[in-house]
Amino acid sequence: MALRWYTVVVDSHDTQTQARWWAEVLDWEVIFDTPDEAVIIPRGMSPEPTETLDEWLKAGQGMVFVKVPEDKSVKNRLHIDLAPHTSQDRDAEIERLVGMGAKHIDVGQTEEDTFTVLADPEGNEFCVLSSRAL
Repeated sequence: MALRWYTVVVDSHDTQTQARWWAEVLDWEVIFDTPDEAVIIPRGMSPEPTETLDEWLKAGQGMVFVKVPEDKSVKNRLHIDLAPHTSQDRDAEIERLVGMGAKHIDVGQTEEDTFTVLADPEGNEFCVLSSRAL
């Protein structure tokens, strides 16, 4: 038996804005959008049911943004790591994210660390790793 990592759920005050922001960051698409919930998936990934278990297990993950009343109050216990390909300019990608509203934050990283910690417009931490091919 196998389970599939299906989605990452992100608590949000403004589900539509968060979903559109992350869809632009990842070049994904919004496939569901209501005032209380929004869903994004990778471009080219079908939201339609798959025929076989093997196809279903190989499908990518999505992100779901759900409306919550409370503010974010502590550092996330789980976060997303993003990585540019070796053919991309990592610093330019970080500048693009900051230009879109991400903020540099300090969670205890050091000068020697090879990742940059940012927060999305609602304060959810994520990292941009060094460029890689895999």
